[in-house]
Amino acid sequence: MAGFFITFEGIDCCGKTTQARKLVSYLRRRGHQVLLVREPGGERIAERIRRILLSEKNSEMSLISELLLYQSARAQLTERMILPALKEGKVVVCDRYADSSLAYQGYGRGLNKKMIKQLNQISTSGLVPDLTILLDLPVKISFRRKEKEKRKKDRLERERFEFHQRTRRGYLTIARQNRRRIKLIDGTKDIDETWQNVRKVVDSFFGKARR
Repeated sequence: MAGFFITFEGIDCCGKTTQARKLVSYLRRRGHQVLLVREPGGERIAERIRRILLSEKNSEMSLISELLLYQSARAQLTERMILPALKEGKVVVCDRYADSSLAYQGYGRGLNKKMIKQLNQISTSGLVPDLTILLDLPVKISFRRKEKEKRKKDRLERERFEFHQRTRRGYLTIARQNRRRIKLIDGTKDIDETWQNVRKVVDSFFGKARR
């Protein structure tokens, strides 16, 4: 692939969406062509799947159905948006990707992790991010930030504390197993301080990529 694929991961309210947008602006100022997408979603059909997944009306959704819908949305996004952009030499920045399925459905839900890894391999066509930024945040702070936002919570955001705790631990385990790709950043800092840390990681990544 001629381009670069950068993903942001973390539990709810860790700031990944804000930081992803800041990174896109930063890279464009530096002359890069950049595509920003999100998971689930980022493409017409994938966005429809997103609405099904996150709707509070679908509380009776089975765990396997949930997993497969995420994988379907990912396959659509990867084939229609991400792979073509990378072939064109663009930098693709994605708000969540395959690590989310392993963290949320594997560690959070307790589904078979080997199965999820196999499904990830299929839905991504074997694509692995060049760089993943994991914004780590204690669940208590995540919950406090949600309350301050005073917005309607989606289906997964309504899950109990223990689910999000397992998901956070899962992310940290995934990060330890993929130290070269996944860079851990403290998500408790304010937006500007977090951005400075993100920028340093990205600058280091591009510096090494040019060598």
